[in-house]
Amino acid sequence: MSDREPPRRRVPGPAKPARSGGAQRRPGPGARPARRPARPRPGAPVAIRLGRPRPRLRMVSLALTLVLIAFVVRLLQVQGVDASTYAAKAEKNRYVGYTLAAERGGITDRNGVALATSVDAYDITADPTLFSRDQLKIDDGPEQAAALLAPILGQDQEKIVNKLRPANRNLRYTLLASRQTPQVWKQIKDLKNALTTKAETDKSTVNVLAGVLSVASSKRVYPNGDLAAGILGWVNADGKGGGGVEQQLNQALSGKDGEIRYAQSGGRQVPTVGSTETPAVPGSDVELTIDRDIQWAAQNAITEQVQESRADRGYVIVQDTRTGEILAMANSPGFDPNDLSEASSANMGNAALQDAYEPGSTAKVMSMAAVLEENVATPGTHVIVPNRLHRGDRLFKDDIDHETWYLTLNGVLAKSSNIGTILATGQLGKTQSKSNKVLYDYLRKFGLGSYTGLGFPGETPGILAAPDKWSTSQQYTIPFGQGLSLNAMQAASIYSTIANGGVRVEPTLVRGTEGPDGQFTETAKPKKTRVISARTARTLAQMLESVVGDREGTGTKARIPGYRVAGKTGTANRVDPATGKYRGYTSSFAGFAPADNPRITVYCAIQNATQGNYFGGQICGPIYKKVMEFALKTLQVPPTGAKAAKLPVAYKP
Repeated sequence: MSDREPPRRRVPGPAKPARSGGAQRRPGPGARPARRPARPRPGAPVAIRLGRPRPRLRMVSLALTLVLIAFVVRLLQVQGVDASTYAAKAEKNRYVGYTLAAERGGITDRNGVALATSVDAYDITADPTLFSRDQLKIDDGPEQAAALLAPILGQDQEKIVNKLRPANRNLRYTLLASRQTPQVWKQIKDLKNALTTKAETDKSTVNVLAGVLSVASSKRVYPNGDLAAGILGWVNADGKGGGGVEQQLNQALSGKDGEIRYAQSGGRQVPTVGSTETPAVPGSDVELTIDRDIQWAAQNAITEQVQESRADRGYVIVQDTRTGEILAMANSPGFDPNDLSEASSANMGNAALQDAYEPGSTAKVMSMAAVLEENVATPGTHVIVPNRLHRGDRLFKDDIDHETWYLTLNGVLAKSSNIGTILATGQLGKTQSKSNKVLYDYLRKFGLGSYTGLGFPGETPGILAAPDKWSTSQQYTIPFGQGLSLNAMQAASIYSTIANGGVRVEPTLVRGTEGPDGQFTETAKPKKTRVISARTARTLAQMLESVVGDREGTGTKARIPGYRVAGKTGTANRVDPATGKYRGYTSSFAGFAPADNPRITVYCAIQNATQGNYFGGQICGPIYKKVMEFALKTLQVPPTGAKAAKLPVAYKP
C-alpha cells in the first residue's frame, strides 16, 4: 500500500441559495463541468420564441386615439360651430309647406239661385326627390309613375315625366294637375295603396307613386251650363277670374289663401310632430241683379232666332226701367264655362257690351227727343217727306221707295223715315253746324260715347265723334243712327231713360256682396242724370206706341195683348269687323212696357242675318214680344187698363 491517504468523499450539504442578480457561480477546482444543452432529437417540435407585445399595443392605442379625436372634432363642429346651418338644412328637408286655397265665393241671381259655385276638388302634387334612384332604387321611377298617372289625369306622359324629374334636383314640390274631382284623387290613392300592399309581399315591387300627394282645393262649377255665361265669365287654370263678373270681382270672390307646414317622411305627414297652419279666408258671395228665369227666356229666344236667320250673333237685354238693374243679358252664340275646351274664343266674351255697331233707326228716338225738348216741333207737326233728299254730297232715301209722304212728326217716327228725321233735326239750329252741336249734346246725355258705368271687362264706349269732326255725310246720317256706334247696353239704356221720365239711371249688374261673416253689403246707388223733361219723355212714349200700335207702324209684330207697348224698329247697314266695310245688316228692336207706366225695357239686336227677312221689326219684334211677355208675367206686372192715345201718323195736304 502506498503511504498516501485515500481521497476523502465530499458529503453533499444543503444547497445554497442562488445569488441575487442572476450571477452564476463559477466552478472551482474539482467541480463538474457544466452540462451542454441537449441536442434536439430529429423530428421533435421546435419551440417558437414570441416577440415582445408592448410596441404593438402602443401602436393600436395610438390609432384608436386618433380616430376618437377625429370623431370628437367633427361632433364639436356639427353641434357647436355649424349647429344652426345643419339645423336649417334638416328643417328644410323635413318640413314641407303648401298653400291652402281659399274657397271662392258663389254667384247667385237676385233670388239667391246659384249661378256659379265651388265644389271640393284636389290639386295633384308630387315631391320629385322621392322619385330619384336613391329613394326608389330604380332608374325609371318617373317613367313608371307617369305611365300610371297619364291616363287618370288625361295628360301627356312625357309632360309628367319632366315634372317628376326636374332640372333642379332639390325641388320638393311640383303641381301635376289642378282642381281634379274627388274621383280622380280616389283612383290615384287606390293605386298607391295597391302598390304598397303588393310591395309588402313582393320585394321586387316598388311603389312608384309614394311621392304623389294631394292638396285640398275647389273647382268652379256653373250649374246652369251656358246660361248667363257672358255675364259670369269663367275661372282660369290659376283659379283667377278669366272674364265677366269672375274677373271683374275676382278679388272679392277669391278671398285670401292660407298656408300649412308639417313634417313629412317618405311623402307622408308625421302625425306626432306639430304643424303650423294659417287658415284661408273664404271669398265673398256675389248677388247679381239678373233673374235666372228671365235670363233663360231671353237666351232661348235669341238663340233660336240667330240659328233660324243664320246670323253671326245676337243679344237681348232686359232692364228694370226704375232702378236701372239688368234683369237679363243674353248672347248667342255663347259658351259653357264648365268646358272651355269646346268654347270658341270669339264667343267667350260678352258681345252685348263688347260689340260696337251702328244702331240704325232705334237711335231716331234721341233725335226726336232733341226736337221735342228744344220745342222745334210737336208730335203733330207736319213734315213733307219726298222720295229722295239731296244733302251735302249724297242723295238720301228711306228703306222703301214711295211717293211723297205727308207725315206728322209722330208719323216720321212710326214709319221710321230717314228723310223725315233729317228734315226735323235740321231745325235744331239756324245752321247745320249749330244743329249738329245741339244733337251731339243730347246724344252725350243719353250716354253715347261713354262707358255705361258697369265697369265690365272689355266693355266698349262706342264711337261718337265731336260735331266739328263730322263728315259731310255724317251730319245727315247720325240723326237716323248711322255714322256713330254703341253697344247693346247703351241702346237699352236710351229707352229706359225715356221710360223713367227722362232720368237716366246708370245700369247695374251687381246688387251686393255677402262676406264670410254673413254681412251683406249693397252696391252703391247708381248715378242718376236728367236727360230730358218728364213731359218730353211722356210724349215720346206715346209716339213710340204708334210704332207698335198703329197699322202704319213698323213694329206691329211686337204687340202684346192687354198691354200698351212702346217700341222702335231698327235696320242699319253693318260694318263687317273683319274687313271694315259695309256688309249685311244690324236688325234691332227696342221698347218698354207698359207704355203708360213703364216697368221693363227689352232690347234685341241680330247681326248679319243671312237667311229670311233681315228687317228689325220682322225678326227682332217677335223676340221682343216673347221676352217682354215672359218678364211681365214673371214680375207680375199687371196691365194698366188705360187706353192708348192715338196720335196721328199722316195728314192730308
